[in-house]
Formats: sequence, C-alpha cells, structure tokens
Amino acid sequence: MMMIWTLIVGAVIGAIGGSLSGRGKQMGCIFNIIAGLAGSYIGQAIFGHWGPHLAGMALVPSILGAVVVVAVVSFFTGRR
Repeated sequence: MMMIWTLIVGAVIGAIGGSLSGRGKQMGCIFNIIAGLAGSYIGQAIFGHWGPHLAGMALVPSILGAVVVVAVVSFFTGRR
C-alpha cells in the first residue's frame, strides 16, 4: 500500500512540477510520475528535507526538483 501511495504522491509532484515549468502536459502521465519520483530524490539531495512531508517526501524540495528534472529533460529532447 505504501508503494501505491508513493506513486500517487510522485505523480502529483510531477504534475505540479510540469505545470510550473510549462511543459508537463507535453510529456505525459508516466513521465510525470517518473519526474515526480526523480525530482523528489534530486530535490531533497540538493535542497534538504524541509517543509511538509507526505509519503516520506518533503513536498517543497520535491516540487523544485521536479521542475528541474522536467526542464532538463525537455531541453535535451527538444520538446517546447
């Protein structure tokens, strides 16, 4: 059950990160989940573990990390 909850929170974080960067709808739902989980890992490694937590992820650094992941991937794939 915890794995499903983590995927749901990752999807929400990825969707928020994608909408903040303006490129989330172009990438798709699966990419938003991957961007949310990778963004959570990267964001917490760079910015720390501050702010509210949900499913073991600090939300504010996770969203910032997801914005970075979406921007970097869209830069390299050429999607605008």
